[in-house]
Amino acid sequence: MAGRGGDTPAAEGHQYAPQWLELRESADAAARAADLLDPLRIRLANLPRRATGLVVHDLGCGTGSMGRWLAPRLDGAQQWVLHDQDPALLRLAIERAPRAGADGSPVTVTTRRGDIGRLTADDLAGASLVTASALLDVLTREEIETLAGACADAGVPALLTLSVVGRADLVPAHPMDQEIAEAFNAHQRASELLGPDAITVACEAFAQRGATVRVHPSPWQLDDRHIALTEEWLRGWVGAACEQRPELTERAEAYLRDRLAACAAGELRVTLHHSDLLALPRPRGGTS
Repeated sequence: MAGRGGDTPAAEGHQYAPQWLELRESADAAARAADLLDPLRIRLANLPRRATGLVVHDLGCGTGSMGRWLAPRLDGAQQWVLHDQDPALLRLAIERAPRAGADGSPVTVTTRRGDIGRLTADDLAGASLVTASALLDVLTREEIETLAGACADAGVPALLTLSVVGRADLVPAHPMDQEIAEAFNAHQRASELLGPDAITVACEAFAQRGATVRVHPSPWQLDDRHIALTEEWLRGWVGAACEQRPELTERAEAYLRDRLAACAAGELRVTLHHSDLLALPRPRGGTS
């Protein structure tokens, strides 16, 4: 599963078009909370030395954008293990993988297909870090509990970025903004998925297992530099709202036309709120 992050138009079967993942990559990179990197680097620096360097498991990797953002910000050799259900996305992630860390050390990549909702501590044996981007909000409570348990049992930190929190601010404002947002959030909670509740559930799950948890805002800031992305986000946002509440459709179509026109004219600004989470479990094996 390449996480749709609550703000991503999802294709059939919870697989995500590479075009959408590419369109959002620059906005994702600008939004991720760099303030969480220093405490992460401190933990990683205190890990026992391994011949392979850092071993990073990237869950729901999509085209590998998390690795392209994070690997060049970490020192030392790195082995990234990319997890996704979609073999086409895994092939793209391999092709586009970074080759070097911040200090020029080599970065290597392998892939795994499978259900990340069933991850165990054994799957993370030897891991230095678990990462994911725009993933938590398309998981169930049970899946987040499983993820937190696996990381805690293995003593592996987790950097989980770009989880939607159920809030979008559009400027200029429109009378239907809140109604669309509420219908969209209800849509995201369908089928036991947590949607905007995921970040709270994840914080509680990691904390209950003894982890130190830090959360930092990571909003998309969309303006006239992001017209194509904003247009696609608007279509997905309004479409999901109408799927949840079909009685909105006629008014929502007019709303969408107005919003798309403002976007094309460079007059629309959108702040789409996310949160990034860093969980530092109690170390295992003598790490500090």
